Amino acid sequence: MTPFPSALADLLAERLAATADLLERTRADRALLEGCVRAATRTAEAIAAGGTLFICGNGGSAGEATHLSGELIGPFADKTRPALPAIALGFDPSAATAVANDFSFDEVFARQLAGLARPGDVLWALTTSGRSPNVLRALEVAAERGLYGVLLTGALPAEATPRGADQVLAVPSTETPRVQELHLMLGHFLCEAVEALATTSSRA
Repeated sequence: MTPFPSALADLLAERLAATADLLERTRADRALLEGCVRAATRTAEAIAAGGTLFICGNGGSAGEATHLSGELIGPFADKTRPALPAIALGFDPSAATAVANDFSFDEVFARQLAGLARPGDVLWALTTSGRSPNVLRALEVAAERGLYGVLLTGALPAEATPRGADQVLAVPSTETPRVQELHLMLGHFLCEAVEALATTSSRA
């Protein structure tokens, strides 16, 4: 058996330690935890009232958008509850490429929101840097259309909160892989909480 390279073992230990440290700093961030609870509650209320959750992001965040929408359409934990309305934006290739070609890539999420979203819906917008133009544009359109906007991002200056972000969930890091890892964990919490709250409301 080929011996495991010690340099790779050290790298893995270093990455795990970095993630563990970020988990602890996130767990100690009271404002972030309270923001997660508010975001989950508002999303569940919107769904219980007949609204839809939209989710968007680029690259790895796009993968997380589809992951989280799948958790709500399918069961996250409760296999007996009905499907919850969640749509990951940007995954209709004809619509996305038409918008990118005829307008700009900055509009690929916003244009879909303009056609699909209604007042009272919710947008979860994922950008690790907080600077993705198409994600920020989606938040603007969400605000214009009366949606509740949740921004999941990395560390942001206090004055950098974008228009349309009613709730900012800023992981205390600027390292993209670590932020994405925490976004998935926070996203799983949001899905679990929304599932429980929206299902309880619909069965009441």
